Order: sequence, then structure tokens, then C-alpha cells
Amino acid sequence: MVLPSLLVTLLAGSGSAAAAVARPVTPRTSNGTCTTLLQRRAWHTFTDAEKRAYIDAELCLMAKPATLGLNGTKNRFEELQWTHQHQASIVHNVGAFLPYHRLLMWAHEKLLREECGYQGAQPYWDEVRDAGKFSTSDVLDPVTGFGGNGVGAYGCIADGPFVNFTNSLGPGYRIGFEHCIYRFVSDSVSRRAAQSYIDECYQHTTFVDFWPCAEGAPHNGGHGGIGGKMNDPIASPGDPIFYLHHSFLDKVWWDWQELNQSARLMDIGGRNKFSGGFSGGFPWGNGTLPGFPGGNGSLPGAPQDPWRSVPLQDMIPPPGSPEPEGDPGNTTTLSHILRMYGVVPDVTIADVMDTRGPLLCFEYV
Repeated sequence: MVLPSLLVTLLAGSGSAAAAVARPVTPRTSNGTCTTLLQRRAWHTFTDAEKRAYIDAELCLMAKPATLGLNGTKNRFEELQWTHQHQASIVHNVGAFLPYHRLLMWAHEKLLREECGYQGAQPYWDEVRDAGKFSTSDVLDPVTGFGGNGVGAYGCIADGPFVNFTNSLGPGYRIGFEHCIYRFVSDSVSRRAAQSYIDECYQHTTFVDFWPCAEGAPHNGGHGGIGGKMNDPIASPGDPIFYLHHSFLDKVWWDWQELNQSARLMDIGGRNKFSGGFSGGFPWGNGTLPGFPGGNGSLPGAPQDPWRSVPLQDMIPPPGSPEPEGDPGNTTTLSHILRMYGVVPDVTIADVMDTRGPLLCFEYV
């Protein structure tokens, strides 16, 4: 675990995420046919043995050496995280937000199964069940879950299977600052994951209206409810809870699609480039989350998170950051390219609109 005193080095020089490996864009889909759907289930329905199998596979991914030459990555887990960090400015607050994260969840599931022997499907966190009481969720159980809240001034987790994991990506776009998984759990912020907020999103009949709603309360309820690393909009996949949270959000999108499949399996839109920036939190104004005005990035009901107070330059996309590809203008289309830098093949948004194939092959139960 990283000593808290090392935080001072955050203000000093280190690498950034700017140095990407140039790779040709070759979007493609699977030639196979989806015949057997993986069943994605809620974490709380898993047996202890199923939970252990998933966590062991995650630890395996964290232990496997990086293979793709992505700047600063040490292991396969960080290579997934890097694709999110490097593209943060073009996969948040844009029409590609939900499609990109659906692909990232699938890539994570694929690596667990193909490289670490995991036999199951990607679980999701039923955050509605735990809204307003994240601190008591079985997701944070120190024995059968992901470990609990952070402790001390810097919020390093003190128990659970990932207590000794050292992450080298983040905060923000920073690379090379090795640090613990840190959390500042807030039950009050986690209320944004409640069913009432999701139901508000389901009232929208077009993607361009649904997507910002989903990226609002349901999205920030999970990130802000865990806090710490999860509150870093750029490097948040450094906490493995990220994959349960975004699988839940993907389920919210899929449930909305199922309300009108004939229209919504082809419905996409929204801007493809966000002109704002990140300022110590998710990309809404001054670093606060919607509905929680807090001035300097603090959240009422949550302890002040010193890890959010990173230098501004580490929250700004560095030179060489990617631009959206595949659209004729600034409107997200089905031909928008989702890049994965070799982790899995690049595809288009059209390829991930239906979870039941031909590329993806799963359903939520």
C-alpha cells in the first residue's frame, strides 16, 4: 500500500496519459452468432463461492503483466483502465458515453473469462437495493466483497482482497503516481441511485433525452456514493467496484431499450465532443455533482476528499488526446468508432446497441 506521505509527489512531475500508442482504426464485428446468452446477475444473488471466483479472476487480471505497450500500464487490469483514462474527454458527457462503457464492461468480462479462467458472467451491483445505505452493502464486505470504506486522511482501504493493490494511473490523467485504492463512502450521495431517479429517466422516449439523465443521478449516485478513486472521472476504473457499477448503469440503459426495442436498438444521438473539462469531479460545473451544490468540490454528507484536489493540469486532456472518429459532424451516430487500443478489437456504436449479438452475447437477469 502506498504511504499517505507520498501524496506530496502528486504536485511534482510524473508522466501523463498523453503518450498513446498509434494504432490503425479498424472497426469490426464478430462473425459468430449469439446462441447462448451469458446471464448477468446482481452481486447480492451470488453464492460465496461465485463471489470468490469473480474476485480471484479480478486478482488474476491485476497480476497479469501488461502486453500492449500502453503508457504507464503494469498489468492487464490497468490496460483496461488506460483506455478509459486516455479517452475520458470523449466518452463522458457525450452520446458515446453509454455505448463506450457497455463495450468496456464486455471487454472486462471477456478478459476475466479468457485469460483468468472465470466461468461466470459480469455481475452488476443492484444499487437501487442499497441506495442511501452503501456503507452496509455486501459489495463492501471485507470477506466476500470488495473491501470496505477508506480509512485515515487519504482514504486507503484497509481490508478486503484488494487492500495491497497499487494503481499507477490517476488521479486524473496522471501516470506513474503509485497509490492505493481509496474510498470516501457517502450514504447521502448514494441516494441518487434510488429507483425514483431511474424512473425519471425512463420517462424519456429518445436517447438524446435519456442519456444525460442516466449519466446524471443514476451514474453519479454510484461514483459519488463510493467516493475516492470512484469519484475520479478519468481514472475511476482503478477501483474494481467500477465494473459492477457501470454494469448496473448498462442494465438501466438496456431496460430502457427493452421498453421499445423496435425503435431503441437503433436510437443514438447527442454531441460527440464535450467542450467543458474536469475540475476535481465529474464533468458538471465546478466539480460538484448535480443536486449537491458544494462550492469547492465537496459533497454534503461526505468527508472532504483530498484526492479530488489534484492540480488542474492533471484534469485537462493532455496534448495528443484522441478526438471522436466515425461521425460526419458533432452528432454521435451509429458509425461512431469505439476504440479499445488492442484490449479488444475496435467496433462501432452499431455493434454494441444490442446485447444479444452478434458481437455481444449477454442479458441481465
